[in-house]
Amino acid sequence: MSYKVETDRFLNDLEKVAQARANVAMSLGKMADTIAQAESQGKQTSGELGLEREIEDIKVASKNLSKGVFRLLVLGDMKRGKSTFLNALIGENLLPSDVNPCTALLTVLRYGPEKKVTVYFKDGKSPKQLDFKSFKQDYTIDPAEAKKLEQEKKLAFPDVDYAVVEYPLPLLEKGVEIVDSPGLNDTEARNELSLGYINNCHAILFVLRASQPCTLGERRYLENYIKGRGLSVFFMINAWDQIRESLIDPDDEEELQEAEDRLRKVFKANLAEYCIIDGYDVYDERVFEVSAIKALRKRLKVANAALEGTGFPEFMGALNIFLTKERAISEIRQARTLSRQASNRVKEAIERRIPLLDRSVKELKERINSVEPEFNKLTDIRDRFKDEIQSLRDRKSRSIADSFRTYVLNLGNTFETDFLRYQPEVQFGDFLDQGRRQAFEAGLKQAFEQYVNDKLSAWTLTAEQEMNAAFTQLSKSAANYGASYTKVTDKITEKITGQKISYSSNTSIEDKSPAWANWAMGLVSLASGNVAGAALMGAGFDWKNILLNLIAVIGISVAVSTVFGIVLGPITLALVGLGIGVFQADRARKEVVKAAKKELVKYLPQVAEQQWQPIHDAVKQCFDAYEKEVSDRIDDDIKSRKAELDNLLQQKESREINYKTELERLHKIESDVSSQSQNIESVYQDFLQAIA
Repeated sequence: MSYKVETDRFLNDLEKVAQARANVAMSLGKMADTIAQAESQGKQTSGELGLEREIEDIKVASKNLSKGVFRLLVLGDMKRGKSTFLNALIGENLLPSDVNPCTALLTVLRYGPEKKVTVYFKDGKSPKQLDFKSFKQDYTIDPAEAKKLEQEKKLAFPDVDYAVVEYPLPLLEKGVEIVDSPGLNDTEARNELSLGYINNCHAILFVLRASQPCTLGERRYLENYIKGRGLSVFFMINAWDQIRESLIDPDDEEELQEAEDRLRKVFKANLAEYCIIDGYDVYDERVFEVSAIKALRKRLKVANAALEGTGFPEFMGALNIFLTKERAISEIRQARTLSRQASNRVKEAIERRIPLLDRSVKELKERINSVEPEFNKLTDIRDRFKDEIQSLRDRKSRSIADSFRTYVLNLGNTFETDFLRYQPEVQFGDFLDQGRRQAFEAGLKQAFEQYVNDKLSAWTLTAEQEMNAAFTQLSKSAANYGASYTKVTDKITEKITGQKISYSSNTSIEDKSPAWANWAMGLVSLASGNVAGAALMGAGFDWKNILLNLIAVIGISVAVSTVFGIVLGPITLALVGLGIGVFQADRARKEVVKAAKKELVKYLPQVAEQQWQPIHDAVKQCFDAYEKEVSDRIDDDIKSRKAELDNLLQQKESREINYKTELERLHKIESDVSSQSQNIESVYQDFLQAIA
């Protein structure tokens, strides 16, 4: 299957997505306005129908669709050509890409009607707007200074949080936002800055270089921060054209083919495990051989130049499929589900209202009283689901906190093996010379930072998997409780109207489920941004960010700084006291691990106990947020159903209702809302055909 797509086709398909999203957003907006107007009119006629929650949800979904973006995070070691790739994509040498620390700032590239750069600071200082020339000049440093900063493990611009580059580019105007990250082989603080954006992006582009296939640092990040997290990752192997330049005879096509095949085997051996989705091998759809500099040169000469031979058409083809056939379909399908459930809710409310319009106040009161047992059953369903969530919350918050404590206490058991790949090189002379000793201590500090970060990352993956399983379980429970809830609401309608509810054979489970259950099952998400990759079943909210923000307390600031301060002194003393001999380097390495383990093990119980409660509370807060939203939505539904009946009773007690006029008004409301829902269905079906 060919995935080649040139720029024009890519933009054309993005335009189809943007148009479909705009049309759905507009229909949702009209639906919300129709229902809001109907509720306002109801105050002067037969009473409101209790549709406040539907209005609110539809408005939020409409706003998110009209303003939402696809966010692509570009990751990779420094000097892999990330900025060159982005400049080629833009068609202009916009981002600095000619010196070592060019990506020292995390830079968000988004659409704007005018070219401008805004730099945001960490200390609360007001943002600063710059032109592109000033941006390059003020936030670019020469290679010598860059090397010195790297050796000292310092940030080039420690006071800067990130920069936003606005640009009137068609790609960005179609709803694509690109986050250009700092290099991953720099300080751990800068790495944390890049990795902290992962959950706020929809896909990751991991840039590697053909001349340096999968370094230890790159494998470290893939293993510890990408693997097993359900992220959508594309790999770009840049500078593929330089393979020819490295040959003794660049014109020998046979030698070139052999060299390329060898490299392909190396990359596949290292990347294949990250290209398995639901058991399917998608390596060819996720890994691309490109020449960013070649593409940039073509685009600078001719703005709309074909990029054949650069690898860009293949990459854009795969990205195009991901955007249109995976993300966009899922997004529009959720909007369709929301519109259908709102339309059904309006239809049900009107069907209950019409038979009661000509009933006396006495008869109406009797019917309202007759369904009181059913409303009690709805409350009971809410309470049972709430109890289940809280019970699962208590078990998971304790078990996950306990797992962290056990994990930390066991670090000493494998430390000697685990720390070997982090340990800096040791030369005895390093401890005789004060300057070299300081350099070694700085290297040892970074080694500890990496070791602790990677270990914590490995544990958080286990915690995420346990949370995933818990919310999947709640999703299934929500479906069951939702089915029970629907049976009760159908019974209420039957008692009120005297007519039995029947569903057509093609009515889906999500159409029959109450709105709160669809949210609780993850069929509808009203979050303004989604986690990278597929939406999580069983969560209409972003529990991952809640968990990550609170678990941050166990990171470098606590574990590394404290532990390192304790272990460094004994390690240095142990090494200085070794004496001079032939085997000192090997012995010194063993002493590093031995002394580090001895001091680390002393401190681990304290870390384990100190962090148990924060982790327990972080997990608990995730479930509490879910339980509150579910309970609030069920409460709103119950209240609205009661209000729907009470409003009619109040109107009947205060005025005479014109049956014919009100009947026409209610039928028109139902027709208008249904029409907008059908419009969304048509947009969805047309979009499926357009991108087929």
